[in-house]
Amino acid sequence: MTITTRTLSKLQSYFEIKVEQIKDSENYQKLQALPPLKRWATLAGLFLVSQLVFFGLLYLFLGKVVVIGFLASILAGLATGVGALPALFFKDISRNLFNSMLGAAAGVMLAATAFSLLMPGMTYGNLIWPGKGIYIVSLGMMVGAVFLHYADRQLPHVHFDSISDIQLSSLKKVWLFIIAITIHNFPEGMSVGVSFGTGDMKNGLVLAIAIALQNIPEGLAVALPLVGLGYNKWKAIGIATLTGLVEPVGGLLGITMVTVFEPVLPIAMGFAAGAMLFVISEEIIPETHSKGRSRFATFALMGGFIIMMILDNLLG
Repeated sequence: MTITTRTLSKLQSYFEIKVEQIKDSENYQKLQALPPLKRWATLAGLFLVSQLVFFGLLYLFLGKVVVIGFLASILAGLATGVGALPALFFKDISRNLFNSMLGAAAGVMLAATAFSLLMPGMTYGNLIWPGKGIYIVSLGMMVGAVFLHYADRQLPHVHFDSISDIQLSSLKKVWLFIIAITIHNFPEGMSVGVSFGTGDMKNGLVLAIAIALQNIPEGLAVALPLVGLGYNKWKAIGIATLTGLVEPVGGLLGITMVTVFEPVLPIAMGFAAGAMLFVISEEIIPETHSKGRSRFATFALMGGFIIMMILDNLLG
């Protein structure tokens, strides 16, 4: 059944109720009663302890590679927040600059898909099923593309090319676009996790860098409309950062899945590649040409591809 904006409103109301319940709790009241410095120090301490416990359990049960892969997916996701930082100083940017950033992101993703997912995916596939690696990866690619197609149809959102003007008039439109970014960040995080799951740190690192670079213009695309609508600048950056933090969830799922079930590795790499190619073709490239041809975006795409190709070669 198709998810409607009415369902989205119900979910928003549910979360608002939960937030109010947390604010009314005794522990929250005690925390708020502390002096600001002590309150933030307490929160930082609790966060640090929780992360030490979480990563310690990951290391204990799943090993070092899982921990490194999860950390890499977190850092790649946080790049969305880094990309949003210019919103502190600007409410709008040059169209050519924005197209160039998106074009470079598309080039980076294309190179990472080819060199860090498809090629090693076929190699691993041939090791498990001799001579059939290309077919296994191709199947995974189609499954990944169909998955994104289904998510695209079922979840309410708008596309990059529907927000061609950074200054938007509709708050609902902005939030539907944010949902779209969040949807697409999940398979990107999964691709990082799957790549690290091969045990090849080089491929995992290259892909994490590629996703991080691609997330920078996405963060800007989320934050600028919110600032233009009157949101607090830091709040807009925080929302942009949160859209990227779905990537560690995908990353952890991807790396644990292929670590525990090694035979699914070629299919998982194909799935991640198909999902990324879907995003490039469906969202990023059309946006760079939404106002007509953009030679800036075309050369930026080639530049991004070349940079990632060189990086992959250097790390090899």
